[in-house]
Amino acid sequence: MNQHLFSGVKVVDCATVIAAPAAAMILADFGADVIKIEQPKTGDMLRMLSDISTTPDAGNDWFWQLDGRNKRSLAVDLKSDQGLAILMRLVSQADVFITNHPYPVRESLGLTYETLHEANPRLIYASLTAYGEHGPERDRKGFDQLAYWARSGLMEIMREPGTMPTQGLPGMGDHPTGVALYAGIVTALLHRERTGEGSFVHTSLLANGLWSAAGIAQGAMAGGDMSAYRETNRIYSAMFRPYQTEDGYWLQFNMIRDEELLSLTLAALDLIHLLADPQFNSMDKLWTHREAFGHLIQEKIATGSAAHWMSIFESHGLPINQVARIEDTVVDPQIRLNQMAVQPKVDNIETPWIINHPIQVSGAPQVGPVRAPGLGEHNAEILAELGYTPADIQTLRDNEVI
Repeated sequence: MNQHLFSGVKVVDCATVIAAPAAAMILADFGADVIKIEQPKTGDMLRMLSDISTTPDAGNDWFWQLDGRNKRSLAVDLKSDQGLAILMRLVSQADVFITNHPYPVRESLGLTYETLHEANPRLIYASLTAYGEHGPERDRKGFDQLAYWARSGLMEIMREPGTMPTQGLPGMGDHPTGVALYAGIVTALLHRERTGEGSFVHTSLLANGLWSAAGIAQGAMAGGDMSAYRETNRIYSAMFRPYQTEDGYWLQFNMIRDEELLSLTLAALDLIHLLADPQFNSMDKLWTHREAFGHLIQEKIATGSAAHWMSIFESHGLPINQVARIEDTVVDPQIRLNQMAVQPKVDNIETPWIINHPIQVSGAPQVGPVRAPGLGEHNAEILAELGYTPADIQTLRDNEVI
């Protein structure tokens, strides 16, 4: 009896960096046998992201352990005929093939959907692009900071009015896009179970960025007046702006969205008298004088700590929350108790906690974090499974194919 949901499913992860490999990692965590294809000598750039200046230095390869875990590594030169032959032999036995190589690369190597579908009609071919499968930008290279964050409009609109756009976080668009690609793969596997047919699955960083911005972007597509929207939101309403506490934390108020909750909030702050002020004694006036009203609330919030105010707000049942710092998540019991971050069950992963993907299914246990492989660690093992003899494998090494 198979122990995990995708035990027996074979996946070829012929992708790089974050989004597409993250989809493969989720499949592996539910039991799939995922073979990570990497370039000999250099490997996936994901192996180096823990050491760049825009990520925290922890003295270990935590980014690789985050997204490269639970896989086997095959380092093979796909620019050689022998290397491509190895990959095609893998594809002929695979259930899922995942790639994010730019189309010119796929076409030059013969790794398009049409070619692989002909070799294996039951194959699920999962394609991730930066900007989509069609159009003038199909062949453009792009990372999440370009395609998900900048190109979608998120980078421009997710800022305080009048300030310059801010850079996003490493992988902030890749990880949700990886979940979308995983969802497409699982949908295609169900389709194959019912019909016997393979599928072409695709998503893009741009599509996922637009989906994230849809709460505003759909308004623009519906004909909304974006100039008026921007002008209206140039000054935040008093309940939409964040407030800083005495100890430097920020509080988020933006679910205080009706008169009853506003009155209860002001009572909790001991500011209910403000509603009798001629400046603020109607909802229209509160909007007109929203900046001044917000300043008065900020003065009050600045007199107490975040813990002080959160205790008061919770006692009143108010939907106000503290803006967490990333450092706070390390010891957050809510995150640990809900397995949003888990402890590795093996002792060869240096990081004590690893962030879990957000998919949990009752009756479908996860494998849990298994150390991400060394470059080419499973070369001999995988090639033997494909029918290569020890002499064949040594020849491939001698020819620097692996």
